[in-house]
Amino acid sequence: MRPEDVEPITVLKRDAAGLIERASEQRAPIIITQNGKATAILQDVESYSEERRAFALLKLAAQGERDLAKGRRLSLGEHRERMRSLLRNHK
Repeated sequence: MRPEDVEPITVLKRDAAGLIERASEQRAPIIITQNGKATAILQDVESYSEERRAFALLKLAAQGERDLAKGRRLSLGEHRERMRSLLRNHK
Protein backbone atom coordinates (compact mmCIF):
# COMPACT_ATOMS: atom_id res chain seq x y z
CA MET A 1 0.00 0.00 0.00
CA ARG A 2 1.40 3.33 -1.07
CA PRO A 3 0.76 6.50 0.97
CA GLU A 4 -0.93 8.08 -2.06
CA ASP A 5 -3.46 5.22 -2.02
CA VAL A 6 -4.84 6.44 1.33
CA GLU A 7 -7.29 9.32 1.60
CA PRO A 8 -9.32 10.71 4.51
CA ILE A 9 -13.10 10.59 4.30
CA THR A 10 -13.17 14.37 3.94
CA VAL A 11 -11.52 14.01 0.49
CA LEU A 12 -14.17 11.44 -0.45
CA LYS A 13 -16.92 13.83 0.64
CA ARG A 14 -15.35 16.74 -1.21
CA ASP A 15 -14.23 14.97 -4.41
CA ALA A 16 -15.90 11.58 -4.78
CA ALA A 17 -15.91 11.83 -8.58
CA GLY A 18 -12.18 12.60 -8.63
CA LEU A 19 -11.37 9.63 -6.42
CA ILE A 20 -13.50 7.33 -8.54
CA GLU A 21 -11.74 8.55 -11.66
CA ARG A 22 -8.35 8.04 -10.04
CA ALA A 23 -9.22 4.52 -8.91
CA SER A 24 -10.40 3.68 -12.41
CA GLU A 25 -7.38 5.14 -14.17
CA GLN A 26 -4.82 3.63 -11.81
CA ARG A 27 -6.73 0.36 -11.45
CA ALA A 28 -5.77 0.42 -7.80
CA PRO A 29 -7.97 0.64 -4.71
CA ILE A 30 -7.98 3.73 -2.54
CA ILE A 31 -8.20 3.23 1.20
CA ILE A 32 -10.54 5.67 2.93
CA THR A 33 -9.74 6.59 6.51
CA GLN A 34 -11.98 7.98 9.20
CA ASN A 35 -10.45 9.39 12.38
CA GLY A 36 -7.09 8.05 11.22
CA LYS A 37 -8.26 4.46 10.80
CA ALA A 38 -8.85 2.57 7.55
CA THR A 39 -12.62 2.10 7.24
CA ALA A 40 -13.42 1.53 3.55
CA ILE A 41 -11.94 0.79 0.15
CA LEU A 42 -12.89 2.54 -3.06
CA GLN A 43 -12.22 0.37 -6.11
CA ASP A 44 -13.28 0.47 -9.75
CA VAL A 45 -15.81 -2.16 -10.82
CA GLU A 46 -13.59 -3.80 -13.44
CA SER A 47 -10.74 -4.42 -10.98
CA TYR A 48 -13.20 -5.65 -8.37
CA SER A 49 -14.76 -8.10 -10.86
CA GLU A 50 -11.34 -9.42 -11.88
CA GLU A 51 -10.38 -9.96 -8.24
CA ARG A 52 -13.65 -11.78 -7.53
CA ARG A 53 -13.10 -14.10 -10.52
CA ALA A 54 -9.53 -14.81 -9.41
CA PHE A 55 -10.73 -15.50 -5.87
CA ALA A 56 -13.41 -17.89 -7.16
CA LEU A 57 -10.77 -19.81 -9.14
CA LEU A 58 -8.54 -20.04 -6.07
CA LYS A 59 -11.46 -21.38 -4.04
CA LEU A 60 -12.10 -24.05 -6.70
CA ALA A 61 -8.42 -25.03 -6.74
CA ALA A 62 -8.38 -25.31 -2.94
CA GLN A 63 -11.54 -27.43 -3.01
CA GLY A 64 -9.93 -29.69 -5.62
CA GLU A 65 -6.88 -30.15 -3.41
CA ARG A 66 -9.10 -31.03 -0.43
CA ASP A 67 -11.04 -33.51 -2.57
CA LEU A 68 -7.82 -35.17 -3.72
CA ALA A 69 -6.50 -35.37 -0.16
CA LYS A 70 -9.75 -37.07 0.93
CA GLY A 71 -9.59 -39.51 -1.96
CA ARG A 72 -12.57 -38.06 -3.82
CA ARG A 73 -11.62 -38.65 -7.44
CA LEU A 74 -13.27 -39.51 -10.73
CA SER A 75 -11.79 -41.40 -13.63
CA LEU A 76 -11.82 -39.63 -16.99
CA GLY A 77 -14.70 -41.86 -18.11
CA GLU A 78 -16.72 -41.11 -14.96
CA HIS A 79 -16.13 -37.41 -15.43
CA ARG A 80 -17.22 -37.50 -19.07
CA GLU A 81 -20.39 -39.39 -18.22
CA ARG A 82 -21.21 -36.94 -15.42
CA MET A 83 -20.73 -33.98 -17.77
CA ARG A 84 -22.88 -35.60 -20.47
CA SER A 85 -25.60 -36.23 -17.92
CA LEU A 86 -25.48 -32.64 -16.69
CA LEU A 87 -25.70 -31.34 -20.25
CA ARG A 88 -28.64 -33.64 -21.07
CA ASN A 89 -30.51 -32.53 -17.96
CA HIS A 90 -29.74 -28.87 -18.60
CA LYS A 91 -31.42 -28.79 -22.04
